[in-house]
Amino acid sequence: MTDTVSYFFCGIGGSGMLPLAMIIQAQGNPIEGSDRALDQGRTPEKFDWLRAHGVTLHPQDGSGVTRPDQVVIATGAIEDTVPDIGAAKRVGATIKTRPQLLSELFNAAPASIGVAGTSGKSTITGMIAWILHQTGRNPTVVNGAVMKNFADADHPFASALIGGPDLFAAEVDESDGSIARYDPTVAVVSNISLDHKSMEELRDLFGGFVDRAETAVLNLDNPETAALAQMLPAGKAITFALGEEKADLSAHDLQPLPTGMKFRLIAGWREYDAILNVPGAHNVANALAALGAVKALGVPVGEAVAALASFAGIRRRMEVVGTANAITVIDDFAHNPDKIAATLKTLHAFDGRLLILFQPHGFGPLKLMKHEFIEGFAGLMRPDDVLLMPEPVYYGGTTDRSVGSEDIASGVRAAGRNAEALPDRAACGDLILELAQPGDRIIVMGARDDTLSTFAAELLERLAQ
Repeated sequence: MTDTVSYFFCGIGGSGMLPLAMIIQAQGNPIEGSDRALDQGRTPEKFDWLRAHGVTLHPQDGSGVTRPDQVVIATGAIEDTVPDIGAAKRVGATIKTRPQLLSELFNAAPASIGVAGTSGKSTITGMIAWILHQTGRNPTVVNGAVMKNFADADHPFASALIGGPDLFAAEVDESDGSIARYDPTVAVVSNISLDHKSMEELRDLFGGFVDRAETAVLNLDNPETAALAQMLPAGKAITFALGEEKADLSAHDLQPLPTGMKFRLIAGWREYDAILNVPGAHNVANALAALGAVKALGVPVGEAVAALASFAGIRRRMEVVGTANAITVIDDFAHNPDKIAATLKTLHAFDGRLLILFQPHGFGPLKLMKHEFIEGFAGLMRPDDVLLMPEPVYYGGTTDRSVGSEDIASGVRAAGRNAEALPDRAACGDLILELAQPGDRIIVMGARDDTLSTFAAELLERLAQ
C-alpha cells in the first residue's frame, strides 16, 4: 500500500476538476477543496453531494491550505491572485495544474486512449467509456461532461468512471497546450479547426500528439486531420469518414430518427447495421471515432456496434429537457461556431421553428470568432428562427470587452435573420416565453455555466403553467 497524499482541489466543482478528484479519492487519498461557486451559493446540490462523499470543503480564501504536505491542484493558469495558490506558496505546499495531474495518471496506465479535437471530444470519450464498460474492459475514464449511462442517484455528476488501473481514457485539451503532456497508446483526433489557437500552433500540438501514439484514429472528412493521416507510416492510422469508401471505418445511408440515427457501417470487408440514440450526422462521425479507438485495443467491431446502440448520450449535448404545450426545450453545450452549426443542422432535420438562447462563454471568443459566429447563425437559421443573446459570462478580471453580444446580433440581423441582444438572461427568457408557440423548439446554448441547465428547466416549468 503506497502512502496516501492529501490533495486540495481549487475549483473542485468544475467539470474538469470533479472527476479527477473522485479518481484520486478512489485511490485512497483524502480530498479537500474550495470553489467560487460554493462561496457564491451557486449549485448547492453539487457541494452537498461532495460533502456526502467525504470531501472536506473550504471557502476559497486560502484558509484550507495550511500544510506543506498538501498537493494543491489548480486549473491551467496558476495565478497568485487566487488565495489558495498564495497560501500554498506561503506554506510550501506542492502546486500542480489539473492537466499535470491528469497526464500523470494517464501516462501511468499501461494502455491509454486520448481523445482530442476541436469538437466532439466529450461525446467520443463517453462512447468509448460505454463500449469498454459493456465489453468488460473495466476502464478508468475522465470526461469533461456527465455521461448519462453512468449517472444515477448516487452519481449525479458522472463525468468520471472509476475502473481498474490498466486502461485509462480521457478527453485531452489543446486549448491550453496541455495536449503536449500526454503519451497515448491510442490518439483520437476528431477534427481540427480554429477555436483558441492559431492553425500553426494547432498543427504542431496535434501532430506531436499523434506521433507519440502507437495508433492514431483520424477523420478523413476534416482536411487538417486527413493531412495528419497522410504523414503517418503505413499501419499506424485507423481512418474514418462519412461515405468515404477508402476509410477503414465508413458510415453510409445515414437516416435521421426522431431521437437518433441509423446507418450502415463498412469496416474492411464487413458490414454492420448500426443504431445510435443520439441525433445528427456529427454523432455518426463521433461513433466512428469511438469504434476506431476501441478497435485499436482489440475490441471486436460487432461487439462495439452492439454496445453503442445503448449509449445514452452526454448531459447538455442536445439534451431534451422536456415538452410542455407542444413546445420542446433543449439544453445544449454548443459554444463555438462548429458546435453551433452541428446543433442547428441536426435540429433542422425536423420541422419546427427554433428559438435560440445563446449565452457566450466569454468576451475573448466573441472577439476572436466574431465573423464565424455571425456567418454561422445567419447561414443556418431559417427565416422564422429567432436568436436571443444575453451579454457574455463575465466573472471579473481584465478581459477585453470591446466585442459584445450586440455585435453578433446586429451582424445576424444585417444578414436578414431575427436576432436581438438583451442585457441579461432573465430578459431573454421572458421574451422567449412571450414568443413561444406550439411546435417551436427552444434551445438553451452555452458553456462554462452550470446554471444554464437550471435556466432551461425553469423555462419548461413556466411553459407548463
